[in-house]
Amino acid sequence: MENYEKKALEQLVLAPYVQKSTALRGKFRYVGGNQFRHAFSTFAILLDYHYIDQILLKASMIHDVFEDVECVSKEEIQRLDVDGPKVYDLVMEVTRRTNESKPEFLQRILTNGSTNAKVLKCADRISNLTDLHSDTFDKEFIKRYIKETKVYVLPMAEEVNQHMLFELKDLIKKRESSMRLSTRIWSMKKKKN
Repeated sequence: MENYEKKALEQLVLAPYVQKSTALRGKFRYVGGNQFRHAFSTFAILLDYHYIDQILLKASMIHDVFEDVECVSKEEIQRLDVDGPKVYDLVMEVTRRTNESKPEFLQRILTNGSTNAKVLKCADRISNLTDLHSDTFDKEFIKRYIKETKVYVLPMAEEVNQHMLFELKDLIKKRESSMRLSTRIWSMKKKKN
């Protein structure tokens, strides 16, 4: 970490956002754990890529609250601190609306999203792909998720961060390879029986 990053992070007041993200503790993930831990994973990915923008980092902590829980309101987020209104706006950019299909949601971010929205969606997708394993998820879900990533998220990464693009492509390659391997193992077991 560079000195300027350290100085910027020293000014980051994250506690109110961490507290709001605790509402995600009860929202479990198929891979185990919960959405609260996923928020920290997304935050860590942003730090790993040297993002120190306070709005972006705060939003990463609560990026799933409006999709996954009903106990957090717009007004609560906007009143958290001086950044609250901007954090809320960013979170809403990456929140799927009730009338949106998943492709429409991702296309909206790709076409109209701010740079921070695209960066946050890339970090979120890196976290999700890291947790995407063929022994936990249905093969068709994995195929669909990888296709969505290729069509919508890779172009976002290409636009905002070449290193994230590289990691996303690597994760896709590993997940596709893992699926092929699990299919071969399953076929071999079936032949033995």
